[in-house]
Amino acid sequence: MASAAEQLASNLNFSAFAKAEELKKRIWFTLGALLVYRLGTYIPMPGINPEAFAQAFDQAQQGIIGMFNMFAGGAVERMAIFALGIMPYISASIIMQLMTTVVPTLEQLKKEGEQGRKVINQYTRYGTVILAAFQAYGIAVGLEGATNVVTDPGWFFRASTVITLVGGTMFLMWLGEQITSRGIGNGISLIIFAGIVAGLPSAVVQTLELGRQGSLATGIILAVIILAVVVIAFIVFMERAQRRLLIQYPKRQMGNRMFEGNTSFLPLKLNTAGVIPPIFASSLLLVPATLSGFGQGSGNEWLTYITAALGHGQPLFMVFYAAMIIFFCFFYTAIVFNPSDTADNLKKHGGFIPGIRPGERTAQYIDHVLTRITVVGALYITVVCLLPEFLISATGVPFYFGGTSLLIVVSVTMDTVSQIQGHLLAHQYEGLVKKAKLRGKRR
Repeated sequence: MASAAEQLASNLNFSAFAKAEELKKRIWFTLGALLVYRLGTYIPMPGINPEAFAQAFDQAQQGIIGMFNMFAGGAVERMAIFALGIMPYISASIIMQLMTTVVPTLEQLKKEGEQGRKVINQYTRYGTVILAAFQAYGIAVGLEGATNVVTDPGWFFRASTVITLVGGTMFLMWLGEQITSRGIGNGISLIIFAGIVAGLPSAVVQTLELGRQGSLATGIILAVIILAVVVIAFIVFMERAQRRLLIQYPKRQMGNRMFEGNTSFLPLKLNTAGVIPPIFASSLLLVPATLSGFGQGSGNEWLTYITAALGHGQPLFMVFYAAMIIFFCFFYTAIVFNPSDTADNLKKHGGFIPGIRPGERTAQYIDHVLTRITVVGALYITVVCLLPEFLISATGVPFYFGGTSLLIVVSVTMDTVSQIQGHLLAHQYEGLVKKAKLRGKRR
């Protein structure tokens, strides 16, 4: 019976998808936009010697530059016009979220609804331009400092680099907004997803080639594939996990009619912070390796020692990585979710948690529950992020997907599937409304 019901549901979804012309247009638009992004990662920036830059990149790819190159879909490795990627926009968004908690004016804008959100988004765009300009200028200066990388160093090269890279970032930001409004949604996330997944085929081929050469045993490769499937299923389960708080609304009278009280749930995600904690932790831990890559030959023994101690697979790296992930889980959760505001909104609409007094007591109870589930969420992210590090050090398998990138890929895939299902449901509702109108006219 269960299999028959699932087959019937899949057939209905397929038939609904076949009739959803609007959804098809959105999917084709999204695929076209992502194709434009991928083409842009192969357009080189002017004034660069490709061979000399490739040598310089090989020396520094173990640091934070390697992580940015993965997020940018290999654009940093080729020093393309999209080398900065979408990361300046994400950084500006995180900074604005932090500012809304400490600046009263921004906090008031956040509470004004759609109009306030538009103003905050505009401030985020301005911040993106400023951050991208600083990063682009730093890249230009760093390229000039490398040997034979820049064909004609000087202020003209710096200006052209800043204009090119900032323009590329702003174009990607605009492209992400277009995917969100005219595509299937989650434009910025899909751009990052496309950048990460773009290098997966070459990584799979490289692993299989190592197996063919005998460098990796076939049993290890099969075990890694099975483990990857298990970890993905575990991530899906944990990302969907929620702690639902029962909310009750009392009876209310409107005119001469009495409306019965109803109940609902306040869902608290197990992983409220998302993928931000491992991104922050990875970025900070890769700073010493980045400085060491740029400062080779300078004779800084202490920098070389720190870089070696914080290398992938080292015990000190594992300890600091886990500690920073846990810290940022609690820190970012405290920023994006305010129990006091939630309790005030419940009180305004007459809702309450059974057995808990509305107001301050409700806020304390929500904060208590959120803290407990954040402990579980932080441990889950830590395990997912550290598992590839343990396997790399134990088996020597060259993992392309680290814990951070795997979390991003699985989360974005789940969100995209939810968006498509939402469009299908909207299409079905529109069809039902049209049928109801036709029947009303016939009567």
